[in-house]
Amino acid sequence: MTEDSSLVPEPDTEAEGDTVRAAFARLYSDGRAYADAEIERQKLRAGIAGSGVRDAAIFGTAGFLLVLSALIALLVGLIMTLAPHIGPGWATAAVFGGSLIIALALLLIAKSRITRMRKALRS
Repeated sequence: MTEDSSLVPEPDTEAEGDTVRAAFARLYSDGRAYADAEIERQKLRAGIAGSGVRDAAIFGTAGFLLVLSALIALLVGLIMTLAPHIGPGWATAAVFGGSLIIALALLLIAKSRITRMRKALRS
């Protein structure tokens, strides 16, 4: 009888093995559920960020176009204001030249800022 009793596991060991197996199964299923929930959360965050960027791009583009339209209206108004005094051709040339000078000054300022930034990044 000693041989037969050695082949049969003790009840405590068998119950403990089932408990450990069940604990690992629960751990695996909980980890899987957590990973699935985290994936869904990140998808939601990406969707929110994507719609925010899209909306910002739409509103930014509309704002830029309105500013550009206002600038064109300002330049046309300036030409119309100067035309009676110096003639339409000279008024157009003056407004065009003044716009180019302002644009050149702004581009030079932008270039100096980029140069300053590059120097700061190198050191």
